[in-house]
Amino acid sequence: MFPIPTSVLTPNTYAYESSPLVKPTGFREYDARWLLEKEINLMGIQALGMGLGTLIKEMGVKPEIVTGHDFRSYSASVKMALVSGLMAAGCKVHDIGLCITPMAYFAQFDLDVPCVAMVTASHNDNGWTGVKMGANRPLTFGPVEMTRLKEIVLSAKFSLSPGSYVFVENFPDRYIADVTNRPKLKRRLKVVAACGNGTAGAFAPKVLEAIGCDVIPLDCDLDHTFPRYNPNTEDMKMLHAMRDAVLVNNADVALGFDGDGDRCGVVDNEGEEIFADKVGVMLARDMSSLHKNSTFVVDVKSTGLFLTDPVLKANGVKVDYWKTGHSYIKRRVNELGAVAGFEKSGHFFFNKPFGRGYDDGMIFALAVCDMLDRNPDKSMADLRKALPKTWGSPTMAPHCADEKKYGIVDSVVKHFERMKKDGQRFCGQPIRDLVTVNGVRVTVEDGTWGLVRASSNKPELVVVVESPVSDARMREMFKSIDAVLRTYPDVGEYNQTI
Repeated sequence: MFPIPTSVLTPNTYAYESSPLVKPTGFREYDARWLLEKEINLMGIQALGMGLGTLIKEMGVKPEIVTGHDFRSYSASVKMALVSGLMAAGCKVHDIGLCITPMAYFAQFDLDVPCVAMVTASHNDNGWTGVKMGANRPLTFGPVEMTRLKEIVLSAKFSLSPGSYVFVENFPDRYIADVTNRPKLKRRLKVVAACGNGTAGAFAPKVLEAIGCDVIPLDCDLDHTFPRYNPNTEDMKMLHAMRDAVLVNNADVALGFDGDGDRCGVVDNEGEEIFADKVGVMLARDMSSLHKNSTFVVDVKSTGLFLTDPVLKANGVKVDYWKTGHSYIKRRVNELGAVAGFEKSGHFFFNKPFGRGYDDGMIFALAVCDMLDRNPDKSMADLRKALPKTWGSPTMAPHCADEKKYGIVDSVVKHFERMKKDGQRFCGQPIRDLVTVNGVRVTVEDGTWGLVRASSNKPELVVVVESPVSDARMREMFKSIDAVLRTYPDVGEYNQTI
């Protein structure tokens, strides 16, 4: 009988080495993330594997699963603990080794395997580990599956039977061959490939070179200490490093990849950081010119231009604002048959004919290159300047404990609902609209808006603001939103602000 996991254990004790440590809050809305050794130990990871294998069988899915791991000092150990649990639960495990997350998703199709468990903490700081899981390609787990997985693991109610293991050699080469099996670019682009010393550094330059780019590698040597900055495409340190490299090398564009390669950020030829939602508008313009009356899904953090842009309107584009999170957007894209889905965080999801429905930073990078190739007389800055002007913030995250954040967001939502019902003004104007599908996005009369939601993968809230009027109005909205949050003592300092 496997012991029931506990949420508290002291490291370097007999109990720590002989009992599974699994903090319940590590089961997030659509994946799992813990601080290794503090919130989960290797025996806890093994329990997670047994729970996942049990859930797969409970769902009636063939118990075969692809697994891989990112480049962190401990990820291979975490993966093998997970594999031991999956095998104990009767799964056949196809291990593709060191890889980026999109390779694991691609392997589900290439190896004809229904399930996936990718060991990665994505862009989280060192010390974090996690698993992105799915049992219905190209989708990954959502709240229903994650809640059931949590129940199985924390109660240690596993269905055990013998499994098996196979290592798939040189799998990244198969992925690279697939994404680059296409015509080369007609336009010779000079591209900065920035990887923050994360896993994508082993692959992104090869992919871009294969389609005909002149590649300038930036922080592409793998180093799990992330010596310069965290490989996070929303982190201004990474974006500023990309900006500097573009200007020094007179490059056409910089493409930055996060820690596990499923997200990508962009800096244009003038050194301007283009937030991913604005790049999404640019790509939607490009793609909808090829496919009229297309549907696009975007997350609630994204720019309001998706609804107001005249080019998108002329092309008959339909836009659906949906919950933030790769699992949510992925599902919505597939439910609606959308051409693509865009998140402000840099997750981009491409359906046929552009992709297989999952998020892939490499395919996004190729889409940006194709957009430039189809506009040979325009630079990335020209395409940016062609958009209607808005002033937007980066994603800002005040600290808030996992145990507190959802309750606080619920309270904030009710606060704004009362204000709107009572006809109160916010940020100096009447409230025009509230979107409460994921936290609350409050829009006032002049189109300026602010968002508050709970982060799905870190002990934080998420705040984003934008104004189509002026930088000053954008900053006023941030001050107004922050004033509401400051009424809650459990809301801490921001990771970055405007």
